[in-house]
Amino acid sequence: MNLKTTSLLVSGSLLLGATAAQAGLPDEATMYKNPQCGCCNEYARHLEEQGVDVTIVDDAELGEIKQRAGVPHGLGSCHTIGIGEYWIEGHVPMEAITKLFEDQPDIDGIGLAGMPIGTPGMPGPQQEPYEVYSFTDQEDEPFMTLEP
Repeated sequence: MNLKTTSLLVSGSLLLGATAAQAGLPDEATMYKNPQCGCCNEYARHLEEQGVDVTIVDDAELGEIKQRAGVPHGLGSCHTIGIGEYWIEGHVPMEAITKLFEDQPDIDGIGLAGMPIGTPGMPGPQQEPYEVYSFTDQEDEPFMTLEP
């Protein structure tokens, strides 16, 4: 390999690395939750295991946070997380969060309604598909389905 080819390969690798870093998870998040909710704390620990430093706020008015985030009525969960430019509602598995930050769609965030068994922070094995939705201005659309 000649010097010019080597330089091009190194430059290309650096460019690809920069693109991957931009698409990666942010290193900080803020979780808004009820102070008595233990599963939320487990979800925060899960994010921290992925390298995300989580600040927990357990004295906020969750209804106001969810409305500000654009979470559709009736599709809420026990916690709401601000991470990067997005909101994450509930116990969304990392596969969906990774896709969100890779694709970077023009939405407010993604969510998983309720507290499904087997999701990060919730004990037990996954028993049914997880229907992750995207949302913008209190309107939802399917984002992805995660099969057991």
